[in-house]
Amino acid sequence: MRPLLLALLGVCFLTEFIVEGVGSEVLERSICVSLMTKRLPIKNIKTYTIKEGSMKAVIFITRRGFKVCADPQADWVKKAVEIVDTSTRRNTKQTKPTGAQHSTNTAVTLTT
Repeated sequence: MRPLLLALLGVCFLTEFIVEGVGSEVLERSICVSLMTKRLPIKNIKTYTIKEGSMKAVIFITRRGFKVCADPQADWVKKAVEIVDTSTRRNTKQTKPTGAQHSTNTAVTLTT
């Protein structure tokens, strides 16, 4: 009984690695099925990303974490992207280190 159980456990263990190797493609987490036509309030937008492909879209990420797909050619979308970019640049300038702070040369390595 033990050899059969060990063999079954070994097969399950090997199957995990084989299946992982075959299906190791990373699927996109943000897929737009349709585009929002209603204007999204700019104050609710935290950031955005641009999706290229079969359906081009701007994916707005709201302050609550929702993802909303919008038509990149729409005027309100262009204006929203411009305002978010301006706000991001302004916030980046405000967080620069002052003269009292010293920079460090610390290297960070990410491993997966």
